[in-house]
Amino acid sequence: MADRRKRRLPRWLRITGIVALIGVVPVIASAIHLAVLSAGRTHQVDDVPERPVGMVLGAKADPGRPSAFLAARLNLAVDLFERGKIRAILVTGDGLPRSNDEPGVMRDYLEARGIPADRIVEDPAGFDTYDSCVRARDVFGVTEMTILTQDYHVGRAIAICEAVGIDAVGVGDTTMRTRFPQYWVKGVSREWAANLKAEWDILTRRQPQQDPFDPSLLEAAGLR
Repeated sequence: MADRRKRRLPRWLRITGIVALIGVVPVIASAIHLAVLSAGRTHQVDDVPERPVGMVLGAKADPGRPSAFLAARLNLAVDLFERGKIRAILVTGDGLPRSNDEPGVMRDYLEARGIPADRIVEDPAGFDTYDSCVRARDVFGVTEMTILTQDYHVGRAIAICEAVGIDAVGVGDTTMRTRFPQYWVKGVSREWAANLKAEWDILTRRQPQQDPFDPSLLEAAGLR
């Protein structure tokens, strides 16, 4: 009996290894693919090239104020605007009450820090990163922009925009690493699954919410 159990163990180990391999290979492949798409496009505030539009991707908002992670993204937008590296800001996120109207909260935060109201445009249907990138192209007419989000997220966001035809660069916030390291680690770990979703969205050309063309962002950036 003991010999039989010994003979079974390698088989179970092989099966476990195969299952693990099947699960791990797509995750690694997607991470590599998106890293290639975004290679050389992530910058610091000091060296990021000028773009007409900066897009701040939504994150958790509390009633009437952004979360710390979202505020950090918005602070990057303020910094770049003041330096003249972006001329208009697209705030994109979930505008429904369930999420406390992320774009509205973002607008209020930016205006309170001196960004003119006519330089801010809201997208209330940017329900995820893919939606935000595709809608920036289709609804707002963006062809090039700077993406502002956390450092672990910025590469995926750039890669998605590149895949849908937007010339994108990005600046990733790093302040959350030391302020909230446990949440930063959670954010990093979620990227593995998010990468797979991004690959599927790009492959299937999933269509986000469709709305009429809105020229307000191009006007805010002085492009028309």
